[in-house]
Amino acid sequence: MTGTYSISDLAREFDVTTRTIRFYEDEGLLSPQRRGQTRIYSARDRVLLKLILRGKRLGFSLAECRELFDLYDPEHDNQAQYQLMLDKLASRRAALEQQLRDIRLMQLELDAAETRIREAMAGKPLTDISNEEMT
Repeated sequence: MTGTYSISDLAREFDVTTRTIRFYEDEGLLSPQRRGQTRIYSARDRVLLKLILRGKRLGFSLAECRELFDLYDPEHDNQAQYQLMLDKLASRRAALEQQLRDIRLMQLELDAAETRIREAMAGKPLTDISNEEMT
């Protein structure tokens, strides 16, 4: 059975549950052959599962993964697929950079709030917080 895998083989290799793999199958991303009730996954299915999991780690939705898979066209050097991937990576990077800016701002606000509270606890008057902010 060279080049084929059971659902258990793939689950073990990629450290996911068999339920996860069946979900990707239900979503049409994987298409194992069947021998009775047994699923037989091909080398292609294995690669697709690897790409799905990589895409999920990068923050892509299953719909975005499907979109990339649908553009696979080895006869034309996959240029459309590569360009879409670059566009999605740039968009994801921009979103992460915005999240980092938001986190840094929140950290500054937390630091300022902590300083004001520590000063109040030390008996210093709260000069820059109105009563409305405290309620």
